[in-house]
Amino acid sequence: MKNAKGAARLFLQFLKFGCFTFGGGLNIVAQMQHVYVEEEKKISNVELLDLTSVARSLPGLFVGNVAFLYGYRDSGYPGAFAALLGMVIPPMIVLSVITYFYKEFRSQETVMAGMTGVRAAVVPIMASAILGLLRGAFPMRICYAVSAAALALYLFFHVNCVWLVVGGAAAGLVISRFTKGGRGDGAA
Repeated sequence: MKNAKGAARLFLQFLKFGCFTFGGGLNIVAQMQHVYVEEEKKISNVELLDLTSVARSLPGLFVGNVAFLYGYRDSGYPGAFAALLGMVIPPMIVLSVITYFYKEFRSQETVMAGMTGVRAAVVPIMASAILGLLRGAFPMRICYAVSAAALALYLFFHVNCVWLVVGGAAAGLVISRFTKGGRGDGAA
């Protein structure tokens, strides 16, 4: 019964998130951070970062992966499927309407101007999510070096993101082996 109530709550919360997930997956992270980290305190910034890192490294849609993983963490499989369903229903409805009227929308300057405004409004939301994640991303000083190395490999040597994730995981394992638990204790 507890899982059923939790699943229903997650469905409604992720249905709400799904209504405002413009601009990609980072928008959902900002919304989840506000609700689950700051308001309800159900998850820490570090846990949210871990969850989004796993979701990003899995195949499929990032927002779907995040919803499923958080739903499972909160209420098991009923919560996972409820969160996923809540997350995908609003975008599917919006996408269906836009697809059906695509030619008409494309020629309407008012609609296109509105979409441009939406894109501009999404940038600060995404920036907010990134800033929130930064708080949990660098629990130890050595994490800055790992991040800088990954950025350099990506920008200058065009290393595939999958290899960067694998390398980051390997670096995390090595770092945690030589530090005190390797999580947020500031030791490095």
